[in-house]
Amino acid sequence: MTNEIRTLGERIDALETRIAYQDDTIETLNQTITAQWKQIDVLTRKIAELGERLQEAEANAPGATNERPPHY
Repeated sequence: MTNEIRTLGERIDALETRIAYQDDTIETLNQTITAQWKQIDVLTRKIAELGERLQEAEANAPGATNERPPHY
């Protein structure tokens, strides 16, 4: 019986250790994902801003870009 209790105690200790490592890994992954989403949001806003700036530049560009081709 004593040997059985020791074995169960060792198993419980091993499980608690695994859970502690898993909790740490999950927290690290959560922080990484949160940082990546923040970066994705920043980049998405920058792309939208650059698209707007490009449209403005094309609209205000002098020359043939705003003119119809002669065959129209």
